[in-house]
Amino acid sequence: MVKFYLFLLICVICWGSNFVFGAILVKAFPPMFLAVFRLFFIVLFMMIYAVMVNKWRKIHKKDWFLMFLLGLIGTCINQWSFYAALETAHPTTSALILALAPITTALLASIFLKERITKQFCIGSIVALIGVFLVITNGKELNVSIGLIWIFITMLTFAISIIMIKKLTEKYHSITISLYSNIIGFGSLVPFLATEKTSKISMDIYPWILLIVTAILMHGICTLIWNHQIQVVGASKAAMFLNLEPFIAMLVGLIILKNNVTISQLSGGLLIIIGVILSTSMKMKKEVGEQLYSQKS
Repeated sequence: MVKFYLFLLICVICWGSNFVFGAILVKAFPPMFLAVFRLFFIVLFMMIYAVMVNKWRKIHKKDWFLMFLLGLIGTCINQWSFYAALETAHPTTSALILALAPITTALLASIFLKERITKQFCIGSIVALIGVFLVITNGKELNVSIGLIWIFITMLTFAISIIMIKKLTEKYHSITISLYSNIIGFGSLVPFLATEKTSKISMDIYPWILLIVTAILMHGICTLIWNHQIQVVGASKAAMFLNLEPFIAMLVGLIILKNNVTISQLSGGLLIIIGVILSTSMKMKKEVGEQLYSQKS
């Protein structure tokens, strides 16, 4: 059983590090270019894997609208806003704000899936929001930058995509959904490449290697490993590992980028994680939670 938990920890370390690597990559590539080419390598990997495991299935006509929305919101907007955010937003702050995704998903589920909200959820949400306030202000006056707005959009689009994925998994395998949503997201972003200036694109080999490796490893291989491990240990236990993600981003940022970690970030981070744990421990969120943690990428 230890090896299964070890694999989960490796996935979380990779995903937490992605915030730091993303901050490095946006210095070498414009966000739009970065999102398009990252999706290109992800789609290439997913297509090969889907064919190998025979999970490339046809989508029924009546499901194409929801699949298109998933690709547009959960992949196209989500990927671009993530890198646009990391141009100015602190990687640790970004990771902590994205940690709100389970709470946001539960709130959306209560609206669209008619799932019940409890007092525990409300208390956990308030605690988490206090933590977000501490992280954003960083012990100073409130100053909302464009980077913070983009990372909130990233978190919101991810939460929305989970609701759509929940509906689609009633008919299709998660690999099939991931394949089509990434293809749609990639196709939606390609036309915007013409707006990017080639002078801002790095020709050094290292950033390109980092781009390809992180795309395939974090969005492809780690997702497949994660999905397999939660079948063994269960979604609820696997979910606890995701709470380490912001602190992995904080630690890797400290080592690689030499980012300072403030008391406000630490305090806010702890409050966010406590709030998320309180909120996501509810019985009414079991099914949505399983979808959230099985679709992590």
